Order: sequence, then structure tokens, then C-alpha cells
Amino acid sequence: MKPAEGKLGVLCVGLGAVSTTFIAGVLSLRKGLGLAGGSITQLAKIRVGRGEARKYLKVTDLVPLCSLQDIVFGAWDIFSQNAYEAALNAKVLRQEDLLQVRQELESIRPMPAAFDDDYVSRLSGQGTQIKQGDRASLIAQLRRDIQQFKQEHQLDRVVVIWAASTEKFIDYQSAIHGTLSAFEQAIAQNQTDLISPSMCYAYAALSEGVPFVMGAPNLCLDIPAMWQLAETKQVPIAGKDFKTGQTLMKTVLAPMLRTRCLGLEGWFSTNILGNRDGEVLDAPENFRTKEVSKLGVIDTILRADQQPELYDDVFHKVRINYYPPRGDNKESWDNLDIFGWMGREYGMQIKVNFLCRDSILAAPVVLDLVLCIDLAARAGLSGNQDWLSFFLKSPMHDPSRGEQPVNDLFQQYTILKNKLRELGGYEPDEELE
Repeated sequence: MKPAEGKLGVLCVGLGAVSTTFIAGVLSLRKGLGLAGGSITQLAKIRVGRGEARKYLKVTDLVPLCSLQDIVFGAWDIFSQNAYEAALNAKVLRQEDLLQVRQELESIRPMPAAFDDDYVSRLSGQGTQIKQGDRASLIAQLRRDIQQFKQEHQLDRVVVIWAASTEKFIDYQSAIHGTLSAFEQAIAQNQTDLISPSMCYAYAALSEGVPFVMGAPNLCLDIPAMWQLAETKQVPIAGKDFKTGQTLMKTVLAPMLRTRCLGLEGWFSTNILGNRDGEVLDAPENFRTKEVSKLGVIDTILRADQQPELYDDVFHKVRINYYPPRGDNKESWDNLDIFGWMGREYGMQIKVNFLCRDSILAAPVVLDLVLCIDLAARAGLSGNQDWLSFFLKSPMHDPSRGEQPVNDLFQQYTILKNKLRELGGYEPDEELE
């Protein structure tokens, strides 16, 4: 494995609430301020060895992660505000905390973004700096941005992570997504209805040999064309959709039901959210993308094919409501109608009210994904890094190979720990069912 030497550039697509909270947090940690709460790479300890040889190592001691001191930040955004102004506008972190790193934040000015109103209708006409041109031109401009960012800051490595809005739903079955050659032909023909801006970013990054992480539920990396490109360029990828609030709870509660052999009749989930993400998801075509991501979680955990008497007819409903007064402080309600001994006639309910801070939960996930995808690149890994599913709401998998996504949080954590053990030179020693 190559050592974590030199500077790592992190290019965020979108300089909104999630990105600015992530960046400001890392800058604060570098000054000994704040807490890396929620970050596995910074706080978790993993057991290695057994018996008398057993010991617990922090992840930073187990594998050679990039130091937070060696990260250089950049971004693209449709708004020209620097990172300090954008953080103030996001209203996630207190101004007194932002003032501690104001100078560094003000030096981060986003590059003009590749953007298409048709994919994020609620932001139509709002952007002040948007790249112009067809899809091929946008990709060429993004590649130059990556090259110039790397050269200007004398970086050894770069990672690109999507932290921008959820795009509208695209039909996965399109033929142009099926092969790299068909996809590249569609780029040349400027098929804007099937090639989204996020695909332009991913294609540009992979073409430059740069790892790409998809932090939204957009159809982007999870198409055969992108998998072929990642393998051709020998670049690691990961996605999709940061797992933070309500879905995180689902990946904990559903395994509990399965483990105790408790049945489920229905699961109703609703959210209120007032930030830009909530505004974008207020459009039905964008909500559909998020809905598909959220709905797929419990099916692979509960497995109706294995226990039909418990899970053969689960009614699963998901709603997201835009409510501006709440800002970034998302609130979710879940109602589970369950049953057990003597069947459905003796039903019970579980109700969960999670008042969370969306970007506070997402920021450490972004950090962990950035550091782990860089680790994967230095270890010579390429293609989909499914061991990072722990951090993701809708983990990518290859249906053509009969793969099923793992959504159980505890199984995901076992996979993550085993991979870190392996990369650290230890035996993977936990088994999955």
C-alpha cells in the first residue's frame, strides 16, 4: 500500500450545509477545537487478534489514513459565496464556532458548477455561476477544474464527493447506461435527458483517475457504464446516499425485528426538513429518487422469501415534507405495526421521533468516506467499494452477478471492520451469516 504522504485534495460538489459543516468541522479539529463525534475513522477502536494477542486499535493506528492536517478543500457550486458565507447562510454551525476558522473558510471559493435546471427544478433560475455547454463540454471543463486544483495546491491525490442536491428520478433500464461505449456515444450526442450533471462529475473524475463518492440517491455511479470506467481507470468508487437519520434507525430496528422473529405489518415514515435539501425534495420528481432509496432498505433485511409468515405483506410508506421554519434540524417520525406471539390479532406498535441535525450527522460520514476511499486508492483497489456500505443508505451492488445489498447496520459494520483489518495486515476474523 502506498503511504498517506503529501496533500489530499477534497473537491465537494456543492458548497451547502453538508459541505460547509464538514469543512468547518475538519478545520476546527485541526486547531484542537470541537469533537469528531460520529466519525468512525477518528474515534472507533477495532479489535485485532484473539486470546492473549487481542488488542484494540484506533482506526488511525490500524491503517495509514491521511492526516486531517494534509487535506486541502475545494468545491463547485451554483452560488458564488465563499465557504464562510455559505456556512453562515446554511445556519448549521454557530457563528462563534465559524469565526474560529473564518480565514480558512473565506479562502475556499467555489468554482462554477455543471448544472441543469431540468434535474433540480426547485433551484431553477437561482444559480449565479453555472457552466455553459453541452455534456461533452461540461465534462471537459470539470476535468480542467480537477487538473488546475491539483496543480495550484500541489496535491498528491484528489477525491471528489457529491454533497449537492438530489436530482430527478431517471429510469435505470436505459440502454445508454448499459455499456461505457454507449454512454460515451450518448455524451457525444448530448442526450441531456439521460445524462445528468452528477454523471458528468463522475465521468470527469474517473477519467482523471480520481475516486468519486456519490452522497445522494441520484442514478449516477450505479450503472454498468460507470463500473466499466472505474475498472478501466483502476479507480475506487462508492455510493450511494449518505446514511444519517431516519434510514440509519431503520437499519438498526429492522435487524431487531428479524433477530427476535417479530412480524411487521407496516412501517410509516415521514420527515420535516427546511433546508435547501428539503426545498429540492419538495418537487415530486426529485422526491421519487429519494423515495426509492429509502424504500429499499428494510426488504433486504427482513427477507420475506425466507420468513413469509412474518414479512410477506409489509406496507411501507415514506414521506418528506418541506417545512422552512425547521431549517437543517430535520425531524422524523416512524410508526411500526408489529406482531408476535399468537399472530396479527395481538398487534403492537413502535413509535420513534428522531429530532436530529441533518448536516451534523452527515459531516462525519463525509469525512470517513473521503479518508476510506483515499485509503482504497492507495491500496490499489478499484471499482465499487461495498465495504463502505456502512455509511450509505442505498449501497451499490451488481444485480447481474446476483448480488444483494447488505443494509443491516451490524453486518455492514462487520464488513467494514474486516476490510480495515485486512488493509492493516491482520486476518479478517468476524463472520457474516
